[in-house]
Formats: sequence, structure tokens, C-alpha cells
Amino acid sequence: MHHRAADVVTPHRLTGWFYDPQVATSGDATTCAPAPGKPALLLGAFDIASVGYVAEEFFISGSASCYTPAAELGPDGRWSVSPAAAADYTTRIVALTPSDPDRFNGTVLVEWLNVSGGIDAPAVWMMAHREVVRAGYAYVAVSVQCVGVEGGESLMGIDMSLKSQDSHRYSSLHHPGDGYAYDIFSQAGRLATQPEILRGLRAEHVIAMGESQSALFLTTYINAIDPHARVYDGFLVHSRFGPAAPLDGGSIFEVLEDKSSQAVAFRPDLRVPLITIITETDLFDGRLLGYYSARQPDNQQLRVWEIAGAAHADNYTIQVAPIDSGSAGLADIVAAYAPTNVLMGQTLDHCINFAPQHHYVLQAALVQLRDWVTAGRPPPSGTPIEMLGGQPVLDEHGIVRGGVRTPWVDVPIARTSGIGGDESTMASIFGSGEPFDASTVQRLYPDGVGDYLRRFTVSLDSAIQSGFLLATDREEILELAAATFDANVRAAGPQASG
Repeated sequence: MHHRAADVVTPHRLTGWFYDPQVATSGDATTCAPAPGKPALLLGAFDIASVGYVAEEFFISGSASCYTPAAELGPDGRWSVSPAAAADYTTRIVALTPSDPDRFNGTVLVEWLNVSGGIDAPAVWMMAHREVVRAGYAYVAVSVQCVGVEGGESLMGIDMSLKSQDSHRYSSLHHPGDGYAYDIFSQAGRLATQPEILRGLRAEHVIAMGESQSALFLTTYINAIDPHARVYDGFLVHSRFGPAAPLDGGSIFEVLEDKSSQAVAFRPDLRVPLITIITETDLFDGRLLGYYSARQPDNQQLRVWEIAGAAHADNYTIQVAPIDSGSAGLADIVAAYAPTNVLMGQTLDHCINFAPQHHYVLQAALVQLRDWVTAGRPPPSGTPIEMLGGQPVLDEHGIVRGGVRTPWVDVPIARTSGIGGDESTMASIFGSGEPFDASTVQRLYPDGVGDYLRRFTVSLDSAIQSGFLLATDREEILELAAATFDANVRAAGPQASG
């Protein structure tokens, strides 16, 4: 392994990739130029160098195709498309590589950045970066959609696009629209394996991933583009709802909010392994067409994990992830997980979801997917969340039955759910949580924290044995459980119900 010279700024034309003549990019090469300086990408409140990584930004240019249906785009996902108009583009990618090249595990993760908030957000990185870093992945973030580059429609109604943040640095970028995003993502994926991008590292496998809106675009990519582009060795589709993103680049929000939209399954003849992580919010959120409408059984190339007690976003997303470098103090992590009813400056009439399982299960999924891609070992199948009449079946604590189970739902000290409030779309996707009152905790764990931890440990080890949590996280999870037991009980107060 070797490093690319750090001061090289000459654009590269990278050629020689596989192209299918039916779904080919309109150009035969992508131009790539390093962009010295700090990229505009929120990777955390910690310095990326402090976790042993180097971040480099590149501007990539080429000609991308949009696509038109060659036949009806049906709900089974077996879509056929043809290339249509082509347009020039220039966007950016950010590559994170281990400072020590010997730590590289040979796999590149390519994330379709999420633009729902009006800014390029590395949503999967934020939820799973601890595993990305400790396992030695290379990680490449791609500004695939127009909103992230030029600005446009978002949930927050704000413009934090690259050009808005730094008009001078990003003045040369140009995005022709989201209809071209799929081909841009193919070109970026090919580029992400090149030594010029990876500081001389040699990639063996490349995995695509995306969360929420990006997951819906990946659904369309997998169904329509992947069979011919054949760029990625696996997919991690994180928190998708029922529909797929429009092929023509139309508004994703219109599709999501229209209950008459078509629910779309993943195509039955998947080319490569796919794990999709579904939270309760994604499954049956009342505001949006949920994944429940697109449910399908596992198959040879598909695993669906529906996480009980988890929300689309939670305390980890906005409070823990930014400080979770791997060396943050336990007290700081516990404080960041503390139940809160304040969300982005808005006071809600309930706490947002504060259970840690979403983060830890996602990390396990990443490990399982890499093992599947590199060694052919299929992950375990997850039990679906129990539903009746389109609504979840709840236990005596108000916690959903079925699904991928963790100690936080099987040995609970709080009720957590994917069902949020109706104050706003943001409130709805952050779910809810309610600590049990002291009498309920006393009834469940009469011998106090020791009783709780004994039962918690049994459940934890079962989840690890099943493959839904990582043995690497065991000690940390137990320390967190012990520290949060008293804190959550104190926070509950006598008025909370169990």
C-alpha cells in the first residue's frame, strides 16, 4: 500500500470501467481534481484526525444520463429503463481513509448524502461511524442530489447547500437535476475505488449506502440502474419508507406525502447482497406511506431488519453522534442520551426516542453486510414487527412486539417507540420515549440495578449470539446500561407512567 502524493492537484481522467450499452453513462471518463482545504461536511464535533483518519475533497466532472422507463414501473421493483438525455455536471466527493494504510480493511463505503434538511448530511456515517473507524473502512461521501449542491426543497425550508455555505469554494459545481443523480452515483462509485481517491489504497469491494430520502433513491437505483451499471458489491438501505424515489427527478416529498403513491418492493432478482434497516417510524408512520406497504420476505440476496422500539431518528442522531469519537467520557455520553422534549429548538409535549439500539444494530448490520459481500456468509433473518390492521401490536409496557430485539425493549426501563408527535414532520420522525416511573421499575427489578443488569446481560448476549448486536460493543453497552439505569429512573419522576 502507498499514499498518493499529498500535493498533487492535476485533474485525472479515469477510464477503463465496465459499461453496459443499454444503461451506459454518456461519457467515457470522469474528470477528478483534488480540492485542497477543509470540505463542508459535518462529520462530528471531533477532529477526524483524532480518530486516525484523513479527509480529502475532490471535484468530479462528467456527463451523466437520465433514464426513461422501457416498460411500466410496477410495484415488484423489476424495472427496466433506457438512457435518455445527457447533461454535464460537476459535483464533489469527500474521501475518508485511515491515516495508517495498514488499517484499511479493503472495503470502500460510498454514501449517498442525505439532503432532506437542506444540507448534505452523512446520515449513515453519523449513526455508524464508530464501526467504520474501528474496522478500517474507507468512506466516500457523494453530493449526489441537486439540493446539496445548488439548494432547493427541504424539510427545514433552509438553504445550506454547498454554494450557499461557501460560494467561492464551490462556484465551479453544477448539478443538472436529480434525474441525473443515478448515473452520477454510478460514476462516483467507480471513482471511489481508484487509488487516486484512496491515497494509494487498493480497494477490494465497494458498498453503497444511504439513509431516509437517500434510501428511497437507492431503492430506485437498485431496481432500475444496478442490474446494468454493476458498480456496487452490496447495498445498505437505511430507513426507507414505502415508495421509491422518482426516476425523473421529481419531488420526493410529493411522493412521500401522497398516500396514493405506489409502494415499491426491492426487485426479486437482486444482483448483490442487500440489507435494509427499518425502524418503527419507517414501517407505519401515519404521515407518510410506510414500508409496511412494501414489505417482502427475505430471499437469497435480501435481509430486512425491523428494529423494535426504534425511531427514524433519535437522541443518538442529534446529541450523541457528534461527540461519540470512541474516547468521549461515559458521563458525557449518558448526558447526551438523557430524555429530552426539545428538538431543534422546538419544545414538544413528549420526549423524543432516546433508546440506543438503532445505532448499535446498524453497526451490526454493517459488519454482517461486509461478511456477506466478502466471504459469502448471509446474515440472520430478522423477525418482522407484529402488525394487526396496519398498526403495531404492543406488549404490556406499550412496546411493540416482534422485530429485531435488543435488551432495551426486552429488559426495559422506558417505553420507546417510532411513533412521534404531530407538531411537525421532524417531530414525527424522531419517535417518542417515556421513562417508567419508580414503582414500575421497582416492580420489574425488585433488587434494583443488579437485578436489571443480570437480566439485561442475558438479553444482550442473546442478541449478540443472534448477530443483531456486536460482541465488540458488549462492554460499552453494559457500562452504558449501568450508568443510565439510575439516571433514567431519576429523570422519570412520579408522574411518568409505565
